[in-house]
Amino acid sequence: MHIAKKGLRVLGIAESFSSRSTSLLAGVVMRKDLRIDGVAVTGVTVGGMDATEGVLALVRDLDRKDINCIFLGGCIIAWYNIIDPQEVLHRTGLPVVVVTYRKSEGIHDKIEALFPGDSHRLSSYDSLEKPVPVTLPSGHVIHLRAVGIGIPDATRLCRDFILDGRLPEPVRVARLVARAVMRHGFSGQAGN
Repeated sequence: MHIAKKGLRVLGIAESFSSRSTSLLAGVVMRKDLRIDGVAVTGVTVGGMDATEGVLALVRDLDRKDINCIFLGGCIIAWYNIIDPQEVLHRTGLPVVVVTYRKSEGIHDKIEALFPGDSHRLSSYDSLEKPVPVTLPSGHVIHLRAVGIGIPDATRLCRDFILDGRLPEPVRVARLVARAVMRHGFSGQAGN
């Protein structure tokens, strides 16, 4: 991947979660010049363990060979439905940058309490890389997990895709799409 390439494209993925049984994931393909170049949506189960498959469904549905990287707006979504960035890298060949703007002290104990005996969920959480704080030129701090790409390159990519605020535009726009679709008629079926 040539990070300096003007035509570089990333897939930003974010969710909209409500009290329903399904959360909506939206994916937005965006070029480095901040032009939107594709959109897809799918559902994942609230409290389930199908978020990684949801991300992979978005990649399949878009069927694009020109995406260079995936940005995730967090990897613990839809009430502890955990995305495995390593699995996404393995199955797509695309580096994954997980971006959050809140520092977390960890949720291992909370998962144990809410999902007793769910060793798969606990091991999925425990296998996640620890987030690295990164200070943006604006002074905002974001927290990155980078898989298949180093933190310096992930930081540069994030900075290249941030217009203002602290979220890269592909993630910010994906969140807006997810909220709008959820609000205006998402069917609520996981995997659609």
